[in-house]
Amino acid sequence: MIDLENIASYRENNRIEAKKALGGLPHSIWETYSAFANTMGGVIMLGVEEYRDKSLHTVDLPDPEELVSQFWELVNDPAKASAVILREDDVRIRLVNGDRIVVIEVPKAPDHLLPVYVDGDPANSFKRSGEGDRRCSKEEIAAMQAAAKAALAEEEEEEKKESDATTMEDLRTAEEGEDARERLYLKERIAKELTANVSATAGELAEALKTDRSLILRLLFEMMEEGVVCSEGSSRKRNYRLKA
Repeated sequence: MIDLENIASYRENNRIEAKKALGGLPHSIWETYSAFANTMGGVIMLGVEEYRDKSLHTVDLPDPEELVSQFWELVNDPAKASAVILREDDVRIRLVNGDRIVVIEVPKAPDHLLPVYVDGDPANSFKRSGEGDRRCSKEEIAAMQAAAKAALAEEEEEEKKESDATTMEDLRTAEEGEDARERLYLKERIAKELTANVSATAGELAEALKTDRSLILRLLFEMMEEGVVCSEGSSRKRNYRLKA
């Protein structure tokens, strides 16, 4: 999204936020995290300051590793952030113009997680407007909550249809027509993903493995029959994990 080698040519806008962060992880980062997640996504850069002419310039962070560690600890705390929508490689330490900075790429949140809020209160939901973060109105929050409810209902209905259509005979027929080696390879990759992430939905596994979700579901059912995997929850919110 940003050519960091030419960072001085950029300005803060509705998808770019710069924070000097020499005093530690800034509290305002959470308003920006919420705002980007609820709007169009964006990039937060720690170790970047804005000059009077609005140009952006790097400063050398004394301990970027500690900032990254603090960020991950807090973003995974439900009391701080209502949803974690980042992958590991969305938060990186980069060397720019000889300075070490932290780059956090925040995607737009999926509808079923809206609104993304902070400090345990939906009233602390923000949206991005220009180069700043603004608190959402009650009407905006209600609209996002309604969208999330509708998205969940749609996904649950789709999951129910898929589950109803997946019988043991379907599994046997699919297995006969698919390459056994490829299926074994995918099962091994599923196991590795569940080992790394503790648990995941079928959709998250399909995205991580870049393959069809219906195939992942069939393999998960097989792994459950084999006693390798167990599930918890229902419909699209169902999570799968390795058996202890």
